[in-house]
Amino acid sequence: MTPHMVPRVYRRYVAIGDSTTEGMDDPDGAGGYRGWADRFAEHVARAQTPAAQAAHAASGEAERAVLGDAGRAAAGDAEPAALGDAERRAGAAERTARVGAERLAGVGAERSARVEAERGAGAQGGLEYANLAIRGRTTARIRAEQLAPALDLAPDLATVVAGMNDILRGSFDLTAVARDIFEMQHALVAQGATVLTFTLPDPAPVMPIARPLRGRVLALNEAIRKTTADSGAILLDLGAYAVASDPRLWSDDRLHANSAGHERIGAALAYTLGLPGFDDSWTAELPPTPLRRRHETIAAELAWIRRHLLPWAGRHLLGRSLGDNRVCKRATPSPVVLIDP
Repeated sequence: MTPHMVPRVYRRYVAIGDSTTEGMDDPDGAGGYRGWADRFAEHVARAQTPAAQAAHAASGEAERAVLGDAGRAAAGDAEPAALGDAERRAGAAERTARVGAERLAGVGAERSARVEAERGAGAQGGLEYANLAIRGRTTARIRAEQLAPALDLAPDLATVVAGMNDILRGSFDLTAVARDIFEMQHALVAQGATVLTFTLPDPAPVMPIARPLRGRVLALNEAIRKTTADSGAILLDLGAYAVASDPRLWSDDRLHANSAGHERIGAALAYTLGLPGFDDSWTAELPPTPLRRRHETIAAELAWIRRHLLPWAGRHLLGRSLGDNRVCKRATPSPVVLIDP
Protein backbone atom coordinates (compact mmCIF):
# COMPACT_ATOMS: atom_id res chain seq x y z
CA MET A 1 0.00 0.00 0.00
CA THR A 2 1.30 3.43 -0.93
CA PRO A 3 0.32 6.20 1.49
CA HIS A 4 -1.22 9.42 0.23
CA MET A 5 1.70 11.85 0.34
CA VAL A 6 0.16 15.20 -0.67
CA PRO A 7 0.86 17.54 2.29
CA ARG A 8 -2.14 19.55 3.41
CA VAL A 9 -3.38 21.32 6.51
CA TYR A 10 -6.90 20.25 7.39
CA ARG A 11 -9.37 22.46 9.22
CA ARG A 12 -12.51 20.34 9.52
CA TYR A 13 -12.89 16.55 9.66
CA VAL A 14 -16.32 14.89 9.46
CA ALA A 15 -16.89 11.15 9.95
CA ILE A 16 -20.05 9.36 8.77
CA GLY A 17 -20.93 5.71 9.23
CA ASP A 18 -22.24 3.16 11.69
CA SER A 19 -21.13 1.73 15.03
CA THR A 20 -17.49 1.25 14.08
CA THR A 21 -17.17 4.93 13.20
CA GLU A 22 -19.09 5.83 16.35
CA GLY A 23 -16.36 4.03 18.28
CA MET A 24 -17.85 0.82 19.65
CA ASP A 25 -16.20 -0.93 21.58
CA ASP A 26 -13.48 1.51 22.62
CA PRO A 27 -14.57 3.07 25.94
CA ASP A 28 -13.61 6.70 26.48
CA GLY A 29 -13.69 6.44 30.29
CA ALA A 30 -16.68 8.77 30.55
CA GLY A 31 -19.50 6.40 29.61
CA GLY A 32 -19.13 6.83 25.84
CA TYR A 33 -16.87 5.57 23.09
CA ARG A 34 -13.66 6.92 21.63
CA GLY A 35 -12.91 4.83 18.53
CA TRP A 36 -10.67 5.06 15.50
CA ALA A 37 -12.30 8.25 14.18
CA ASP A 38 -11.50 10.15 17.40
CA ARG A 39 -7.99 8.74 17.37
CA PHE A 40 -7.49 9.63 13.70
CA ALA A 41 -8.70 13.18 14.38
CA GLU A 42 -6.14 13.46 17.16
CA HIS A 43 -3.37 12.20 14.87
CA VAL A 44 -4.25 14.80 12.24
CA ALA A 45 -4.47 17.61 14.78
CA ARG A 46 -1.20 16.65 16.43
CA ALA A 47 0.57 16.60 13.07
CA GLN A 48 -0.56 20.19 12.55
CA THR A 49 0.68 21.63 15.85
CA PRO A 50 3.51 24.19 15.62
CA ALA A 51 5.89 21.77 17.33
CA ALA A 52 5.15 18.97 14.84
CA GLN A 53 5.42 21.30 11.86
CA ALA A 54 8.74 22.69 13.08
CA ALA A 55 10.11 19.18 13.62
CA HIS A 56 8.90 18.08 10.20
CA ALA A 57 10.47 21.13 8.56
CA ALA A 58 13.78 20.47 10.32
CA SER A 59 13.70 16.82 9.30
CA GLY A 60 13.03 17.76 5.70
CA GLU A 61 15.82 20.31 5.65
CA ALA A 62 18.27 17.81 7.09
CA GLU A 63 17.21 15.20 4.52
CA ARG A 64 17.63 17.67 1.68
CA ALA A 65 21.09 18.52 3.01
CA VAL A 66 22.13 14.87 2.97
CA LEU A 67 20.72 14.34 -0.51
CA GLY A 68 22.39 17.50 -1.75
CA ASP A 69 25.75 16.43 -0.39
CA ALA A 70 25.39 13.01 -2.02
CA GLY A 71 24.53 14.60 -5.34
CA ARG A 72 27.51 16.93 -5.30
CA ALA A 73 29.84 14.08 -4.34
CA ALA A 74 28.55 12.03 -7.28
CA ALA A 75 29.13 15.01 -9.58
CA GLY A 76 32.71 15.31 -8.46
CA ASP A 77 32.47 18.37 -6.20
CA ALA A 78 35.47 19.02 -4.00
CA GLU A 79 35.22 17.39 -0.59
CA PRO A 80 35.86 20.58 1.43
CA ALA A 81 33.10 22.42 -0.41
CA ALA A 82 30.66 19.55 0.06
CA LEU A 83 31.43 19.32 3.74
CA GLY A 84 31.13 23.05 4.16
CA ASP A 85 27.76 23.15 2.44
CA ALA A 86 26.55 20.18 4.47
CA GLU A 87 27.57 21.95 7.65
CA ARG A 88 25.73 25.08 6.58
CA ARG A 89 22.60 23.07 5.77
CA ALA A 90 22.83 21.10 9.01
CA GLY A 91 23.22 24.40 10.83
CA ALA A 92 20.14 25.73 9.08
CA ALA A 93 18.21 22.61 10.05
CA GLU A 94 19.33 22.99 13.65
CA ARG A 95 18.28 26.64 13.65
CA THR A 96 14.89 25.70 12.21
CA ALA A 97 14.32 23.15 14.95
CA ARG A 98 15.51 25.60 17.61
CA VAL A 99 13.26 28.36 16.34
CA GLY A 100 10.30 25.98 16.33
CA ALA A 101 11.01 24.92 19.90
CA GLU A 102 11.50 28.52 21.02
CA ARG A 103 8.27 29.62 19.43
CA LEU A 104 6.40 26.78 21.11
CA ALA A 105 7.99 27.71 24.45
CA GLY A 106 6.93 31.30 24.13
CA VAL A 107 9.74 33.07 22.24
CA GLY A 108 8.32 35.11 19.40
CA ALA A 109 5.41 37.05 20.84
CA GLU A 110 2.94 36.79 17.98
CA ARG A 111 3.31 33.04 17.37
CA SER A 112 3.41 32.26 21.08
CA ALA A 113 0.25 34.25 21.72
CA ARG A 114 -1.55 32.38 18.97
CA VAL A 115 -0.39 28.98 20.24
CA GLU A 116 -1.46 29.82 23.77
CA ALA A 117 -4.82 31.03 22.51
CA GLU A 118 -5.31 27.75 20.68
CA ARG A 119 -4.42 25.84 23.82
CA GLY A 120 -6.90 27.83 25.84
CA ALA A 121 -9.62 27.04 23.30
CA GLY A 122 -8.59 23.40 23.06
CA ALA A 123 -7.82 23.84 19.36
CA GLN A 124 -4.27 22.52 19.16
CA GLY A 125 -3.54 21.74 15.57
CA GLY A 126 -6.43 23.89 14.39
CA LEU A 127 -8.68 20.93 13.50
CA GLU A 128 -12.42 20.82 14.09
CA TYR A 129 -14.09 17.41 14.21
CA ALA A 130 -17.65 16.13 13.92
CA ASN A 131 -18.81 12.51 14.09
CA LEU A 132 -22.29 11.90 12.66
CA ALA A 133 -22.17 8.08 12.84
CA ILE A 134 -24.91 6.11 14.59
CA ARG A 135 -24.78 2.42 15.46
CA GLY A 136 -26.95 0.00 13.52
CA ARG A 137 -27.23 2.16 10.42
CA THR A 138 -27.29 0.53 7.00
CA THR A 139 -25.49 2.13 4.08
CA ALA A 140 -28.76 3.47 2.64
CA ARG A 141 -29.65 5.16 5.94
CA ILE A 142 -26.18 6.60 6.30
CA ARG A 143 -26.54 8.19 2.87
CA ALA A 144 -30.09 9.37 3.58
CA GLU A 145 -29.46 10.71 7.08
CA GLN A 146 -25.79 11.69 7.34
CA LEU A 147 -24.55 12.77 3.90
CA ALA A 148 -26.47 16.04 3.62
CA PRO A 149 -25.51 17.22 7.14
CA ALA A 150 -21.91 16.26 6.40
CA LEU A 151 -21.92 18.31 3.19
CA ASP A 152 -23.47 21.25 5.05
CA LEU A 153 -20.48 21.19 7.42
CA ALA A 154 -18.15 21.65 4.41
CA PRO A 155 -15.32 19.39 5.61
CA ASP A 156 -11.94 19.31 3.92
CA LEU A 157 -11.33 15.84 5.40
CA ALA A 158 -13.90 13.05 5.72
CA THR A 159 -14.23 9.31 6.30
CA VAL A 160 -17.02 7.15 4.87
CA VAL A 161 -17.21 3.63 6.31
CA ALA A 162 -20.32 1.50 5.79
CA GLY A 163 -21.60 -1.92 4.80
CA MET A 164 -21.31 -4.29 7.75
CA ASN A 165 -24.93 -3.89 8.85
CA ASP A 166 -26.04 -4.62 5.29
CA ILE A 167 -23.98 -7.82 5.20
CA LEU A 168 -25.76 -9.09 8.32
CA ARG A 169 -29.18 -8.78 6.68
CA GLY A 170 -30.87 -11.37 4.52
CA SER A 171 -31.81 -8.67 2.00
CA PHE A 172 -28.17 -7.75 1.27
CA ASP A 173 -27.97 -5.96 -2.11
CA LEU A 174 -24.33 -5.54 -3.11
CA THR A 175 -25.08 -3.30 -6.09
CA ALA A 176 -27.18 -0.90 -4.03
CA VAL A 177 -24.64 -0.77 -1.20
CA ALA A 178 -21.77 -0.10 -3.60
CA ARG A 179 -23.78 2.64 -5.33
CA ASP A 180 -24.56 4.38 -2.03
CA ILE A 181 -20.92 4.23 -0.93
CA PHE A 182 -19.81 5.70 -4.25
CA GLU A 183 -22.38 8.51 -4.09
CA MET A 184 -21.29 9.49 -0.57
CA GLN A 185 -17.61 9.45 -1.47
CA HIS A 186 -18.17 11.29 -4.75
CA ALA A 187 -20.31 14.03 -3.19
CA LEU A 188 -17.70 14.81 -0.54
CA VAL A 189 -14.77 14.63 -2.97
CA ALA A 190 -16.61 16.90 -5.43
CA GLN A 191 -17.02 19.47 -2.66
CA GLY A 192 -13.26 19.50 -2.10
CA ALA A 193 -12.78 17.06 0.76
CA THR A 194 -10.06 14.46 1.07
CA VAL A 195 -12.09 11.29 1.68
CA LEU A 196 -10.82 8.05 3.20
CA THR A 197 -12.45 4.66 3.63
CA PHE A 198 -11.35 1.10 4.37
CA THR A 199 -12.24 -2.45 3.46
CA LEU A 200 -13.70 -4.82 6.04
CA PRO A 201 -11.73 -7.57 7.82
CA ASP A 202 -12.54 -11.23 7.20
CA PRO A 203 -15.06 -12.11 9.97
CA ALA A 204 -14.39 -15.86 10.00
CA PRO A 205 -11.29 -15.90 12.27
CA VAL A 206 -13.07 -13.64 14.75
CA MET A 207 -16.53 -15.18 14.61
CA PRO A 208 -16.49 -18.75 13.21
CA ILE A 209 -20.28 -18.84 13.03
CA ALA A 210 -20.09 -15.98 10.51
CA ARG A 211 -18.09 -18.03 7.99
CA PRO A 212 -21.08 -18.18 5.58
CA LEU A 213 -20.93 -14.35 5.40
CA ARG A 214 -17.30 -14.34 4.29
CA GLY A 215 -18.24 -14.32 0.63
CA ARG A 216 -20.34 -11.21 1.13
CA VAL A 217 -17.47 -9.42 2.87
CA LEU A 218 -15.02 -10.29 0.10
CA ALA A 219 -17.49 -9.15 -2.56
CA LEU A 220 -18.18 -5.88 -0.75
CA ASN A 221 -14.45 -5.27 -0.35
CA GLU A 222 -13.95 -5.63 -4.09
CA ALA A 223 -16.80 -3.19 -4.64
CA ILE A 224 -15.27 -0.72 -2.16
CA ARG A 225 -11.94 -0.91 -3.98
CA LYS A 226 -13.64 -0.10 -7.28
CA THR A 227 -15.91 2.67 -5.99
CA THR A 228 -13.02 4.30 -4.17
CA ALA A 229 -10.90 4.32 -7.32
CA ASP A 230 -13.82 5.74 -9.31
CA SER A 231 -14.75 8.44 -6.78
CA GLY A 232 -11.26 9.76 -6.12
CA ALA A 233 -11.33 8.77 -2.45
CA ILE A 234 -8.35 7.20 -0.68
CA LEU A 235 -8.45 3.52 0.25
CA LEU A 236 -7.01 1.82 3.31
CA ASP A 237 -7.18 -1.84 2.31
CA LEU A 238 -7.55 -3.02 5.89
CA GLY A 239 -9.21 -6.28 4.92
CA ALA A 240 -6.12 -7.37 2.98
CA TYR A 241 -4.09 -7.79 6.19
CA ALA A 242 -4.42 -10.89 8.37
CA VAL A 243 -3.85 -8.94 11.57
CA ALA A 244 -7.15 -7.10 11.03
CA SER A 245 -8.93 -10.39 11.76
CA ASP A 246 -6.93 -11.28 14.87
CA PRO A 247 -9.52 -11.95 17.62
CA ARG A 248 -7.31 -10.14 20.12
CA LEU A 249 -8.10 -6.85 18.35
CA TRP A 250 -11.85 -7.41 18.64
CA SER A 251 -14.23 -6.89 21.53
CA ASP A 252 -16.19 -9.57 23.32
CA ASP A 253 -19.17 -9.14 20.96
CA ARG A 254 -16.95 -10.05 17.93
CA LEU A 255 -18.62 -7.36 15.84
CA HIS A 256 -16.58 -4.36 16.93
CA ALA A 257 -12.91 -3.66 17.42
CA ASN A 258 -11.63 -3.26 20.97
CA SER A 259 -9.42 -0.36 22.05
CA ALA A 260 -6.28 -1.97 20.58
CA GLY A 261 -8.10 -2.59 17.30
CA HIS A 262 -9.38 0.98 17.08
CA GLU A 263 -5.89 2.24 17.85
CA ARG A 264 -4.50 0.25 14.91
CA ILE A 265 -7.15 1.51 12.52
CA GLY A 266 -6.50 5.11 13.56
CA ALA A 267 -2.77 4.65 12.99
CA ALA A 268 -3.41 2.93 9.65
CA LEU A 269 -5.51 5.86 8.45
CA ALA A 270 -2.85 8.32 9.57
CA TYR A 271 -0.24 6.38 7.59
CA THR A 272 -2.53 6.18 4.57
CA LEU A 273 -3.02 9.94 4.68
CA GLY A 274 0.75 10.39 4.81
CA LEU A 275 1.01 12.00 8.24
CA PRO A 276 4.58 12.32 9.50
CA GLY A 277 5.63 9.89 12.19
CA PHE A 278 3.50 6.98 10.97
CA ASP A 279 4.66 3.86 9.16
CA ASP A 280 3.29 0.45 8.25
CA SER A 281 3.95 -1.05 11.68
CA TRP A 282 0.17 -1.32 12.12
CA THR A 283 0.30 -4.27 9.70
CA ALA A 284 2.53 -6.30 12.04
CA GLU A 285 0.94 -9.50 13.28
CA LEU A 286 0.61 -10.19 17.01
CA PRO A 287 2.75 -12.87 18.70
CA PRO A 288 1.27 -16.38 18.60
CA THR A 289 -0.73 -17.54 21.61
CA PRO A 290 -1.21 -21.06 22.99
CA LEU A 291 -4.21 -22.90 21.60
CA ARG A 292 -7.19 -23.10 23.94
CA ARG A 293 -8.39 -26.47 25.12
CA ARG A 294 -11.54 -27.85 23.57
CA HIS A 295 -13.68 -27.32 26.65
CA GLU A 296 -12.47 -23.72 26.91
CA THR A 297 -13.43 -23.05 23.30
CA ILE A 298 -16.87 -24.56 23.78
CA ALA A 299 -17.45 -22.55 26.95
CA ALA A 300 -16.40 -19.33 25.22
CA GLU A 301 -18.73 -20.01 22.26
CA LEU A 302 -21.69 -20.74 24.50
CA ALA A 303 -21.05 -17.59 26.52
CA TRP A 304 -20.86 -15.49 23.34
CA ILE A 305 -24.11 -16.98 22.01
CA ARG A 306 -25.89 -16.24 25.28
CA ARG A 307 -24.53 -12.70 25.77
CA HIS A 308 -24.44 -11.41 22.22
CA LEU A 309 -25.88 -13.59 19.46
CA LEU A 310 -29.28 -14.33 21.03
CA PRO A 311 -29.97 -10.70 22.03
CA TRP A 312 -28.91 -9.52 18.56
CA ALA A 313 -31.15 -12.11 16.86
CA GLY A 314 -34.06 -11.12 19.11
CA ARG A 315 -33.73 -7.45 18.21
CA HIS A 316 -33.62 -8.20 14.51
CA LEU A 317 -36.65 -10.48 14.65
CA LEU A 318 -38.53 -7.59 16.21
CA GLY A 319 -37.17 -5.10 13.69
CA ARG A 320 -35.20 -3.24 16.36
CA SER A 321 -31.66 -1.90 16.45
CA LEU A 322 -29.24 -0.60 19.06
CA GLY A 323 -29.33 2.65 17.12
CA ASP A 324 -33.07 3.23 17.56
CA ASN A 325 -33.82 6.67 19.02
CA ARG A 326 -30.13 7.52 19.24
CA VAL A 327 -28.39 10.65 18.03
CA CYS A 328 -24.80 11.01 16.90
CA LYS A 329 -22.17 11.75 19.49
CA ARG A 330 -20.62 14.87 17.91
CA ALA A 331 -23.05 16.64 15.57
CA THR A 332 -21.38 20.05 15.80
CA PRO A 333 -17.74 20.45 14.74
CA SER A 334 -15.61 21.28 17.76
CA PRO A 335 -11.86 21.66 18.24
CA VAL A 336 -9.84 18.52 18.78
CA VAL A 337 -8.30 18.67 22.25
CA LEU A 338 -4.85 17.12 22.59
CA ILE A 339 -4.20 15.97 26.13
CA ASP A 340 -1.51 13.30 25.88
CA PRO A 341 1.78 13.98 24.06
